[in-house]
Amino acid sequence: MVVMGEASSVTGTSEPMDQVSVQPMVPSFEDFFQAEQLRLQRALYLLTGNPQEAEEFTQDAFLALWEKWDRVSAMEEPTGYLYRTAMNRHRSKGRRIARAAKRAAGAVETGDAFAAADERDAVARALARLTPRQRAAVILTEMLGYGAEDAARILGVQPPTVRSLASQGRAAMREVLDDDRT
Repeated sequence: MVVMGEASSVTGTSEPMDQVSVQPMVPSFEDFFQAEQLRLQRALYLLTGNPQEAEEFTQDAFLALWEKWDRVSAMEEPTGYLYRTAMNRHRSKGRRIARAAKRAAGAVETGDAFAAADERDAVARALARLTPRQRAAVILTEMLGYGAEDAARILGVQPPTVRSLASQGRAAMREVLDDDRT
């Protein structure tokens, strides 16, 4: 018979029962992975509708837990933390996709398509009035973004020549474009 306040025959100590601490059995990461991997992947498949994405989020979540397994294994509910980590990864990807879509949509011209076409036509007409060397210098430096040194190599001239030709070409184009607008 065990008297209240005395040690239990299970613990084998003479300490009072309320001072005996029972350490919960902490599973190894491998055991935790084996127990939870398939359930998490199935849940993520229901969420994403894509088996490859579900597997990717599962792997990411387990990797995050493995990196801090010492802390996670001491939690009351490591499974809850695993699912929360997986859901956060899924939401983060959704936010990244939404931001990318907004950037891509913002890059699309929202102005008047006819005005843009008229402007392209005016630039083409102004370019046509330049000498072939000026046109090449302007296109290489202004439209294609080459530096004077790279454009000079392409044209087979010196960099100061490219800068001069581009400057002359831009001035001539400004005159043509200003005349068209008035």
